[in-house]
Amino acid sequence: MQIIKSLAEWQALRKNLRHSLGFVPTMGNLHPGHASLLQASARENECTLLSIFINPTQFNNQDDFQNYPQTLAQDLALAEESKADYVLLPTYEELYPDNYHYQISELELSQTLEGAFRPGHFTGMLTVVLKLSNLAEAQRAYFGEKDYQQLQLIRGLSQAFFIKTQIIGCPIIRNEFGLALSSRNNRLTPEQWRQAPYFPAIFHSKQSCAEISAQLEEKGFKVDYVEEGQGRRLAAVWLGDIRLIDNISA
Repeated sequence: MQIIKSLAEWQALRKNLRHSLGFVPTMGNLHPGHASLLQASARENECTLLSIFINPTQFNNQDDFQNYPQTLAQDLALAEESKADYVLLPTYEELYPDNYHYQISELELSQTLEGAFRPGHFTGMLTVVLKLSNLAEAQRAYFGEKDYQQLQLIRGLSQAFFIKTQIIGCPIIRNEFGLALSSRNNRLTPEQWRQAPYFPAIFHSKQSCAEISAQLEEKGFKVDYVEEGQGRRLAAVWLGDIRLIDNISA
């Protein structure tokens, strides 16, 4: 596995790479959900590129950005176990030579659900995904379905800007009591871990969205939304200062 710390180094390598390439962009603090994306890429491509970059432009809450876990040594070990061939570690200065003066905005889907509660999040996400996609020039890129709205926006971005990379959604990976794996789960306290199983248990029930919201609130969650759309049921809740999201087929 080759670790690449500059865009110039990656661009020189990419120029001469003749093998099919899969791409997994991440913000690090990797877990088995990320491993499943890397493993899917390893099965379907001759080489896999992982990027690790905590993108400040997609955090509407600066405390969330400051508290995002940085676990590079652990991430590199998981990447190697999951058959990544290259790990790109770009800096803000390299990825944003314009200091974020140029931005990619979507004007419809991004204004709902996550976009309504996290203003600016999707603009930052789409901007960095476009930059990284242009740099990777991969045949395929892998994204988890946990962030379902994000996945739909990335597919739209790919079509709108004629990105040649095929966007592949991968199934949600859950823990033993059904909670979707997320880097934010690492910040749950022991008491919150005891409460967390109520989220998937209630959300995955056959009740209406309104009934699910009411039950989650009774269990101590603060509910941002439980809604149906895009052929899915989607939810976002808070446990203390930790935000959890999930989605299932409607």
